[in-house]
Order: sequence, then structure tokens, then C-alpha cells
Amino acid sequence: MNLNIAVLPGDGIGPEVTKQAVKALTAIASEYNHNFKFTVADVGAIAIDKHGDALPDETLELCKNTDAILFGAIGDPKYDNDPSAKVRPEQGLLKLRKEMGLFANIRPVKAYQTLLDKSPLKKHIIEGTDISIYRELTGGIYFGEKQLSEDGNTASDLCTYSREEIERIARLAFVAAQNRDHRLTLVDKANVLESSRLWRKVVKELAEEYPDVKLDFLFVDNAAMQMILNPKQFDVILTENMFGDIISDEASVIGGSIGLLASASVGDKYAMFEPIHGSYPQAANKGIANPIASILSAAMLLSHFGLHNEAELIRLAVEKSLKLNITTPDINAENDTVTTTNVGDFIEDFIFNPKDTNLNFKNIHLGQSTII
Repeated sequence: MNLNIAVLPGDGIGPEVTKQAVKALTAIASEYNHNFKFTVADVGAIAIDKHGDALPDETLELCKNTDAILFGAIGDPKYDNDPSAKVRPEQGLLKLRKEMGLFANIRPVKAYQTLLDKSPLKKHIIEGTDISIYRELTGGIYFGEKQLSEDGNTASDLCTYSREEIERIARLAFVAAQNRDHRLTLVDKANVLESSRLWRKVVKELAEEYPDVKLDFLFVDNAAMQMILNPKQFDVILTENMFGDIISDEASVIGGSIGLLASASVGDKYAMFEPIHGSYPQAANKGIANPIASILSAAMLLSHFGLHNEAELIRLAVEKSLKLNITTPDINAENDTVTTTNVGDFIEDFIFNPKDTNLNFKNIHLGQSTII
């Protein structure tokens, strides 16, 4: 298969983790005789510094003329700590989602067996957790009308949703549930928000078209609590933009690190794949950033194009790296010698040698004594 992939590394640890995802995809292309062409472009704080725009026109044009986007992370303290900044890195990501019509964000959350003890939650609570979160991505309060009074003392953000916006992502979530455990939970705040009442009305109507899917409802505050008390109760979660942003980050603690969570943002025509973590500028260029979320995002990219065997090989490589403790300090604090690049090298080696990549890799590549 021929794929043109736009690579937008962004800020902070984005370039480091994205480099490892590209490494994995390049190995897959070599092993399976695919042709993947990667073109790098600026977005976020680095784009503001170089072009005065968080999403330069040339970056947007590149994205619209490629098959998929591999995204890193955006954000920089110099903008985060300046409330008067007129241009912010996050504006680039929001604009990209809107311009590309990426209305559905899909975030898998899985408790890996080998990492159950790394989670701050008790093992018996999280074991077996396997959730797919469908977050609406281009509507709601993040994109609503914003107002600030002339005296600067009153502000408002409007949350608006249409039936069409709700229906298109709800259908994706229902189909996902049909291919999983046939359970769908709508997370809203229908007891107080009119927009949530519309979500509940539309989703209830659509449920009649999917009689094999059991539909439940949870208010977002209760859902946040249930995510900690009993995450195994969830199969597919469907929710609006802001609630999904919060719930999915909360869910990241289940696996032990936000550095493990990948995501796909898809629309009718375009698709983008990115880790859910931020730019983590404090860790930039230190070799401690966890690249697994970015690498698993690359696996989601492959699945999106029907390359399921290739995607599964990457997932197997990730599971093997976790099993052998070839992981970064966020989940392997006892051994801080494993770097971002070491993890990427292991994934690459596994793709080329899935039957031979074992503890000897750890010995050879991490500078330990080797038994041949």
C-alpha cells in the first residue's frame, strides 16, 4: 500500500515520541512491502515562533493533500503562562480539527496485565478494563461563541450542538459497540444542560436502529466516579467534547501512565493519529518521554487503512516491551536507564524479528552483559 503521511511533531516531547512512531511505521513498510512517504511540517508553539501562526497555511494544505496525519503534541509554558497572548499553540490543533472535519476522537483505554501494579488504582479494580471512548471533537464549548465584557470582569463560553453533529459520532459509537461487547454508555449532564438533553434525545432515537446494543446513561460527575470505582463496567463511552476531554484523561491513570494512551481523530474524509498526552516541556530532550502512546497511534493509523496484521504486530511489540520492562521512567521508575530511543529501537527490532526479540535485546541494546 502507498500512503502519504503528514508528520506534525509539534512542541515539547512531540518530536521525540513522533520519531519513534515513524521508526515503527518505516519498519512495517519494509517488512510488508508498503511505501510510506513522510512529510514533516510545523504546528503549535514552534509554528508561532517561526511563522507567527499556530497552524500555517502550508501545514494545513499539506494535511489536506495527504492520506493521514501523525501528530505529536503542542503547548509551551511561555504561552500557557501568558493570559494576554493573542495566538496560542492550542489554536492550531483546534483549527486543524475544524478545517479537516475531524469530528470523532477515539481513545482506547486498556489495563495491560504486566502493568497492573503500576496503576494507582487497586489491581482487582482495573484488571480486565478495556474501554473505547468516543469524544465529539469539533463542537461544544471549545468552539462556541466566546465573550468578555469591556471591563474584563465577566466572561462566557457558549456550548452549542446540532442534531447532525450528535448523530454522526453516535453512529460511529454504536457500530463500535456492535463490534465489541455490545454496550454503549452516553455520558452527559442532562439534568442541568439543554445541550445534554438534546444529546440524550438524539441518541435514544438512534438506539432503535441498533437493537443489539445495550444503551445506558450516566451524568458526567457520576461517570467520573465510576471510572475509578469500577472501570470494567464500561465498553464504549460516547460523550461531548469537554466531558470527553476530561473523562479520557482521568481514564489514563488506569493503565499506569498517560504515556500509554493513543487516539485517532477521524472525519468523513481525513484522519489524524496522536497520543493523548500533552507536550510535557519539562521532559523535552531528556530521553525520558514515553513513546508508546505515539507508537500505538501509528498502529491505529494502520488499522484505519485495513492493515490489521501490521497494526497487531506493533501492539504485540508494545506488549513485549512492557513485559521485559523496556519502558521509560514514568512506568519503570526503578530503572531510569531506558530512554525514549531505546523503546523505539526495541519496537523496531521486534517488527523485524518477532520470534527472536527477547531478553538478549535488553542486554545488547541497554549495555548489559550478554549471553549468546
